[in-house]
Amino acid sequence: MTVVSENSTRIDEVVYDRPVDCDNHYYEKIDAFTRHLDPAFKDRGVEVIKRGRHTELLAGGKLFEFVPNPTFDPVIVPGALDLLFRGQVPDDVDPRSLMKVEPLNPAYQDRDVRVGMIAQQEMSGVILLPTLACGVEEALKNDIPATMASVTAFNKWLDEDWGFNYKGRIFSAPMLALADPDEAAAEIDRLLERDVKLVYIRPAPVPAGHGTSKSLGDLTYDKVWAKLEEADIPVAFHLSDSGYNGSIARAWGAPERFVPFKTSNPLANIVVSDRAIHDTMASLILDGVFTRHPKLRIASIENGSDWVQLLVKRLNKQANQTPWAFTEAPADTIRRHLWVAPYYEDDVRALADLVGTDRVLFGSDWPHGEGLEKPTDFVEELDDFDETEKDAIMRTNVLDYLGISYTR
Repeated sequence: MTVVSENSTRIDEVVYDRPVDCDNHYYEKIDAFTRHLDPAFKDRGVEVIKRGRHTELLAGGKLFEFVPNPTFDPVIVPGALDLLFRGQVPDDVDPRSLMKVEPLNPAYQDRDVRVGMIAQQEMSGVILLPTLACGVEEALKNDIPATMASVTAFNKWLDEDWGFNYKGRIFSAPMLALADPDEAAAEIDRLLERDVKLVYIRPAPVPAGHGTSKSLGDLTYDKVWAKLEEADIPVAFHLSDSGYNGSIARAWGAPERFVPFKTSNPLANIVVSDRAIHDTMASLILDGVFTRHPKLRIASIENGSDWVQLLVKRLNKQANQTPWAFTEAPADTIRRHLWVAPYYEDDVRALADLVGTDRVLFGSDWPHGEGLEKPTDFVEELDDFDETEKDAIMRTNVLDYLGISYTR
């Protein structure tokens, strides 16, 4: 039975008449992984350490640098890297000079301040996703029990500080790790008692112990997908450390560790690119997850959209070569199950023509530096759409994905 706690609001009491952003972020408090961690994993999970005046994190006993400054104070200015990510830095500007920082805004860590910010930004609501936490599973992949304990601890912190449905305006996505499928299923049961609206899963192979991994579509994890389908809980696959630097980039001589904004390597950026989400969707389709769980809903968030056309092309060719591996045309599977949040610099019209306008989501990545300074400026990228289509992309599609009723 779902518990409607002090952190929750009846959805049917909320009016969603303005844009709903599928890609907003918080900046985790320093104790996000330690506040509720089982003491038995104190030295195996995430640890907070002091080095002089600096606060740093360890994960699995090793320095964890997924974010350069885990206190997030100061933190990058929202939208500061807009030109960089559009590939439009003027020739006379050093791209490194675009990095601007500011003191930590309370809206990044306080849910009541954030609700006010959402209204100020002329939106009806947001999906909130991790920042620092997007790198923890990769850092702990060789210790599955520590991974599962850390995910549970993090979700308790998230519920305590943000809630999974706060005032019908903030929908925070708890983490779900599949490495121990029995524990993952138990975690889903715990989350369902707290009015969860969606879960976040890392787009990556699933660690399987002893340096091995498995496809997300392996039958080992079917109990997890079955629980999500039965509970009508959609999945968000958000850009994360998927381990591709340690496998693919490393094979080409690039650094094996992914440290955003600190050790950017041009070759790694190219050879890794959007491969993780491409491969994730391929695994779900080819290994039959959607065939066995036909009501499952998936969203790709902050992974761009250029990979979708390439995936469809490759799947169509494979379907021609091995038709027995498919139950329907791959494009039909994708259109039925997948929502996509394109980068604002992508060809959004081409994506809509491929998957349908009703499967395109507005995501700003606010308040990250590579996102938009003002979330709703995303509508400026939609000149190729009529007003009804714009409303779908900016508002109703994400509500459909979440399974929330609304007035058109």
